[in-house]
Amino acid sequence: MADLKTLDNLSDITGKRVLVRVDLNVPVKDGIVTDSTRIERVAPTIAELSDKGAKVILLAHFGRPKGKPVPEASLQPVANAVETTLDRRVYFAPDCVGEAARNAISEMADGDILLLENTRFHAGEEKNDPAFARSLADNGDIYVNDAFSAAHRAHASTEGLAHLLPAYVGRTMQAELDALEKGLGNPKRPVLAIVGGAKVSTKIDLLFNLVRKVDALVIGGGMANTFLAARGTEVGSSLCEHDLSETAKKIMIEAASSGCAIVLPVDAVVAEKFEAGADNQTVDISAVPGNAMILDVGPASLKKVEEAIDRADTLVWNGPLGAFEIPPFDKATVAAARYAARATREGRLVSVAGGGDTVAALNMAGVADDFTYVSTAGGAFLEWMEGKELPGVTALRR
Repeated sequence: MADLKTLDNLSDITGKRVLVRVDLNVPVKDGIVTDSTRIERVAPTIAELSDKGAKVILLAHFGRPKGKPVPEASLQPVANAVETTLDRRVYFAPDCVGEAARNAISEMADGDILLLENTRFHAGEEKNDPAFARSLADNGDIYVNDAFSAAHRAHASTEGLAHLLPAYVGRTMQAELDALEKGLGNPKRPVLAIVGGAKVSTKIDLLFNLVRKVDALVIGGGMANTFLAARGTEVGSSLCEHDLSETAKKIMIEAASSGCAIVLPVDAVVAEKFEAGADNQTVDISAVPGNAMILDVGPASLKKVEEAIDRADTLVWNGPLGAFEIPPFDKATVAAARYAARATREGRLVSVAGGGDTVAALNMAGVADDFTYVSTAGGAFLEWMEGKELPGVTALRR
């Protein structure tokens, strides 16, 4: 963070037009926002700038309108939700550039908050078109990026603008980057990673990056089956990418050479049907029936995960241990989450988690608030874990 300017570096901004890139891509049903988590995350930045007398101009995308105005992708309903969350008036402009935006901004008083219409209504946004970026910049004096979840996209409002105006990091992005630095950038060791999910193919880059950076890696979910099969273990009718056996072997070899211990299931909860309440049994990992699927790890495997957590000072978590969406195959994920949460509460663990399924699992376990940091950034969080450069962050490091 030393190479990034935060709101602490902003002095007198009374009357300044501050363009704030936020992530308001929230779920909306029948014109009502059904989950305001992302709005709540950016509220502190908006409120701080408003309280300091800035004219706060919010830039955001919504959905995938493919570069043209689409009524159902309008941010108008979201403006009402932002207003409710902030408990202060939020104005709305029907465009993010041009006369409509200019007129709305010219009417702002110091401290006012204005949400501009969906940046993706213009093709220049996703193309990071310099002319479109300049049109956005013409409406501001200062640029603040508080949308880490969109930082992996090199778009006009996330990357291009940072080159045209004095650029700063918002409070949400600042917290995210601080947490990620503690997770993998400069962590307290030993570091444990828990990675789950359905397929190895979606997380190859992630796994190769992690085995070079962490001290131990727990692999769960359907992807563990691919590693088990690569090791010669029969996995029955489980989800398994047999064509990636060689890739799995390379990851295990890389882990061994990097001093990273890989933790795979030693027992499993299996069933013949993937449905709620299905008849199931717990078996040794070497005794999976040919007609059964591995749908969760068993108690012996859970014990190994808990022991790995006990040995760690830092935990980075992405993905469930089993098919947590359907009971009773949620037990291991929920138990491990609660175990990590307790270690965090007791001050023994720094815990950073992210990814849609992971957040859902932590919420299901009722421990999301107990983790050191839970990222809602989705793709950006995953690309950071993969060790990739995030254009929206890099542009702020000029």
